[in-house]
Amino acid sequence: MPNLANAVLLIGPPGAGKGTQGRVIGSIPGFYHCACGDVFRRLNPDSEIGRTFLEFSSRGKLVPDDVTVEFWTQHINAQKILGAYKPASDLLALDGIPRNLVQAKQITAYVRVLKVVELYCPDEQMMIERLRRRALKENRLDDAKEDVIRHRWEVYRAETAPVLSYYPPELQARINAQQSPAQVLHDILEVIIPVQNALYAKTVHHV
Repeated sequence: MPNLANAVLLIGPPGAGKGTQGRVIGSIPGFYHCACGDVFRRLNPDSEIGRTFLEFSSRGKLVPDDVTVEFWTQHINAQKILGAYKPASDLLALDGIPRNLVQAKQITAYVRVLKVVELYCPDEQMMIERLRRRALKENRLDDAKEDVIRHRWEVYRAETAPVLSYYPPELQARINAQQSPAQVLHDILEVIIPVQNALYAKTVHHV
């Protein structure tokens, strides 16, 4: 991706609803949602990168940064070729990347981050219960264990939360993820629609 892709980041702990909100945003014309975790989960487990992903994810570890960023760029390029993602007019809504400071620095070669949306959770125990219920509903019994969920939160605090310090405060917006999903979506759109409007205006101006 020689030209920088315009993007907004969705950052938040497990259970904050990044994927849910990202999918809705991605259904709106002018936005393209890319959930790094979903991309990895769709990998062929018999491929080299698929085996690498399973090796780390099965131990609750993050995929190595170089592998993550390389595969992510391949995926975005493929979506450009297929016409699903139109970089001149679409605003990328990134979910799951960058997951740490190293990735935040690496993706600057490919992405221009225009906004960072932090979905925060004032009541951690409430979010843990939400994750347990979701895992039980989806029959993911291992994910329903509280110690597994708490470990995921610890990984987020240690690895991903520091990413926020990499971006200027004026680019960041904090949104309470424990509101109703509709209210959370409303608050996110209030933040990112002006960014997409500015991108759209530039596109129209250059046509």
